[in-house]
Amino acid sequence: MVSIERRSAVTNMFMVLASAVIVLSGCSTTQIMRAPEEPPKRPAGIILKKGVTHTIDAYDPLERMNRRIYVFNAKFDKYVFLPVVSGYEFITPIFIQSGITNIFSNLNEITTLVNSLLQYKVKKAGATAGRILVNTAAGAGGCLDVATSLCIKKQREDFGQTLGFYRVGPGPYLVLPIFGPSSVRDTGGLVADSVLYNLYLKTLIGQTDLKQHEQNDLLYALQALGAIDKRHLESFRYYETESPFEYELVRLLYLKKREIMIQE
Repeated sequence: MVSIERRSAVTNMFMVLASAVIVLSGCSTTQIMRAPEEPPKRPAGIILKKGVTHTIDAYDPLERMNRRIYVFNAKFDKYVFLPVVSGYEFITPIFIQSGITNIFSNLNEITTLVNSLLQYKVKKAGATAGRILVNTAAGAGGCLDVATSLCIKKQREDFGQTLGFYRVGPGPYLVLPIFGPSSVRDTGGLVADSVLYNLYLKTLIGQTDLKQHEQNDLLYALQALGAIDKRHLESFRYYETESPFEYELVRLLYLKKREIMIQE
C-alpha cells in the first residue's frame, strides 16, 4: 500500500510540474508573439534631408577639439575666473566698479574709432571720437560716462567686423581657451585689436614719470583688471542654459550675432 501511495504522490507531483512548465511556456510564447511594430508616420528622412542646411548647422570641422576647450573653459570659469570676479565684487564698492568699467570702456573706444575709419563709417567714427574727447576731458579721464548722458551713443566696431566688411568669410568656428566662441576671421581680428589696444595703453602709460619696470607692472595690472571687469559685466554662466545642446546653442547665437554686427 505504501509503495502505491508513494507512486501516486510522485505521479501527482510530476503532473503538477509538467502543468507549470506548460503554463510558463505558454506565457513566454504569449510575450514573444507581439503585433509587428508600425513604421513611423514621418520618418526622419522627410525632415532631415541630405544636403539641406538647417538653422543650427555651422562650419565646425574642429568640433571635437572645440568641445574639449569648451569643457576646459567651463571648469576654468567655475574654479578660477568666477571666484576671482566674486572677490573683486566683494572688496570693491559699486561706484568704484562703475568707474573702472567706464575707464576701460573709454580705452577700448580706440579700436572702434580705427575700425570705423577702416570701414568708411564716418558717422560712427565721429561719434566715437566725440565720446573719447568728452569722457576724457569732462569725465575725469573716463571715470564717468558723460557722453552717454549727452546722447552720444556708444558704437561697437572691431577688426573682425572690418574683415567681414571686406567680404572675408568667418572660416571654421573656433572655441578659444578662456576667450570662448570665435572663428578664424574673428580670432585674427582679436589679435589685431589686442595689438592696437596695448600699443595705445603703453603710449598712455609712457606719459607718466614711472620707471620702465613700473610701467610694465602697471600694464600687466591693467590688463588683468580689464579681464576681470569684462567677466564681471558678462552674465553668461556655463551649463546654466538648461539646454542639453548648450554647445550648439552658444555656437548658433555667436555666429548669428556676428553676422548682424557686420551688416550694421
